[in-house]
Amino acid sequence: MFSLEKKRWQWLAILFLSMVWGSSFILMKRGLEAFDYMQVGAMRIFLSFVIMLPIAIKNLRLINKKNIGYLITLGMIGNFIPAVLFTLAQSEITSSLAGILNAIAPFFVLAIGVIFFGNRPSVWQYIGIFVGFFGAFWLMSDGNLSALGSINRYVWLIVIATAMYGVSSNLIKYRLQNLNGIQITSLSFFFVGPLAGLMLGFTDLKTPMLSPDFYSSLIATLILALFGSVLSLFVYYNLIHRAGPVFASSATYVVPFFALLWGIWDGEAIRSIHIYCLLIILLGVYLSSLRRKGQK
Repeated sequence: MFSLEKKRWQWLAILFLSMVWGSSFILMKRGLEAFDYMQVGAMRIFLSFVIMLPIAIKNLRLINKKNIGYLITLGMIGNFIPAVLFTLAQSEITSSLAGILNAIAPFFVLAIGVIFFGNRPSVWQYIGIFVGFFGAFWLMSDGNLSALGSINRYVWLIVIATAMYGVSSNLIKYRLQNLNGIQITSLSFFFVGPLAGLMLGFTDLKTPMLSPDFYSSLIATLILALFGSVLSLFVYYNLIHRAGPVFASSATYVVPFFALLWGIWDGEAIRSIHIYCLLIILLGVYLSSLRRKGQK
């Protein structure tokens, strides 16, 4: 029986999330072949909303004064805004680089938990945060830490998106404990889906329809919505409740490897500094996962 209460299923969930999210960057890249960044991001959210709408309608009774603000916030900073930020970033950087930078998400999960939710990290977690961010900034500066001021601004969009993931993960753990993964997923998309559809309607959809890549980009975006948003968030939100946000976000251990494999397959240039920085970031992620006893 599938149960995220059991450790083996938790690790299988981590592997599933790593594979799906690691593949999402190449799907965004494919979507951008015909659509612009706003269209891919908005379409991803709107399609997720349509897919989850029947379930959301059944769960509307669960909305109350205590959780409605958190659900709206989650929909925006956990789904809609990061979806747009990632596609905007990938309009200028490679999918493999985006996948590597996504690995800093656990540091924001931990940091937000400490600052706003009273978590007490271990010494190793503090060291892990320092090591991980050093690797991230080294990567962002392309190996020249003295040039941080001239970092490609599109790289910073991914950092902002991962920080938003850190906030949303803690909201799920500490403010939405009474809702399960599918309830949170459906209701968060219920609030932002119409907005995404409205924004999509104001974009120029005629130009993408004339592109020879229209259908492949549309299919890639649909797959991205179904797997990269709906199914993965259902698993991720449930995993946060069962194992805690820090453990759940450790899916980013493996995400960069899948992103790199897809990047290599797609002919992207993978340099040695990318590998070095990835290893440093993953070392930081590992150290930050060394929790106090009883900590989640």
